[in-house]
Amino acid sequence: MKQAIISGIVFSSILLVGCNEEQKEEVQAKMTEESKQEVVDAPKNEEDDGISKLLSELREKIIVSITEQTSIEEDSIAIMLGGNVKAIDVSVGFPKDEKVDDTLIQQIVKDSIKNVSKTENVVISEENTKIIIEKY
Repeated sequence: MKQAIISGIVFSSILLVGCNEEQKEEVQAKMTEESKQEVVDAPKNEEDDGISKLLSELREKIIVSITEQTSIEEDSIAIMLGGNVKAIDVSVGFPKDEKVDDTLIQQIVKDSIKNVSKTENVVISEENTKIIIEKY
């Protein structure tokens, strides 16, 4: 009787492991097929490149201006930029223990936007600019 029970358990285990292996093989085959499919990026246009360049230059200008006008180190500044030529969102983050004058940082960001927009011959209105100062 014990042998029959043990044999049944062993047989069931072998059967379950075999079924599990088949499922693994199917999943691996499916993943291999999907990875072989060619990935096509959406075509980029010149306007996207222009916005990316503008935001990149603006980011650099803001970081340089903040480090020059305050005692804050570049490594502790976190900046996120988004938007387009008509409207820009700027989020500037600092460590919680860093003493930051919010009005000074807002003015630095506004001045940086004006300077970059002049050099790039782009008009960015102040009404469409959103500036957020955060502590992390």
